[in-house]
Amino acid sequence: MLTKPRNIRIAGLALMAGAGLIAGAAQAQDKGTVHLAYVEWSSEVASTNVVRAALEQAGFEVNMTALSAAAMWQAVATGDADAIVAAWLPTTHAEYMERVGDQVEDLGVNLDGTKLGLVVPAYTDVDSIADLNDHADAFNGEIIGIDPGAGLMGLTEDVIDTYGLDLRLRSGSDATMVAALSNAISNEEDIVVTSWTPHWMFARWDLKYLEDPEEVYGGAEQIHTVVRQGLADDMPEAYAILDAFEWTPEQMGEVMLMNQEEGADPYESAQQWVEENQDVVEGWING
Repeated sequence: MLTKPRNIRIAGLALMAGAGLIAGAAQAQDKGTVHLAYVEWSSEVASTNVVRAALEQAGFEVNMTALSAAAMWQAVATGDADAIVAAWLPTTHAEYMERVGDQVEDLGVNLDGTKLGLVVPAYTDVDSIADLNDHADAFNGEIIGIDPGAGLMGLTEDVIDTYGLDLRLRSGSDATMVAALSNAISNEEDIVVTSWTPHWMFARWDLKYLEDPEEVYGGAEQIHTVVRQGLADDMPEAYAILDAFEWTPEQMGEVMLMNQEEGADPYESAQQWVEENQDVVEGWING
């Protein structure tokens, strides 16, 4: 006589406990959505996906939007995006910071040790930008660039003017630049491209930066995290994670190389890296 009611009571308690766990999990995951903007450079694809995976581990939903550099900065300034971890300062994105700096919040450096410039295969018999005109024909009279809105492209236009180069700057994307470089190296041809460190291509090929005696490209830069105004009030935990996010060129390089494997998905690579580097990620989440 007592068995059936007891079983019902136990089942009821189990259902209540299960419902409580589900509700708790839902509550833990219901922290809101963080909107991240980025520019489709291999370095920024890596970093933005890693930050996405870290924020998701902390219970946030995350949306990512790929934009041109100018549109990326504008999105944060207007509040259409919550954050970027792809601000190259003080030189590459100086124009954008000048334009919208009073509408955003700079959380500081997330990666130190970057460089910009013109890059050639190590076998190329040119060592300085100042000597490019003497070898213009070997480079088909052109410099292979990336997306036209990138600060690196604007600096390269300044380089062409400063050195009086007889080479035209051809715009494209990170992917088209790398494809042109790969094809030239396969055929042992000369090529000059706009590039930056960190980038996975330096791990794949033997390359060198051309000397920049006029220092148009400036010295070493850092990559900063920049957020919209009001994020600290609206989403303090997400703000704290973004503020704590910091890693090394070597760590970024690991993710970029993972992304170059055949069939690799940048988000899955980021998830794998986050899982394998929990000591680092927990520092961002709990720091």
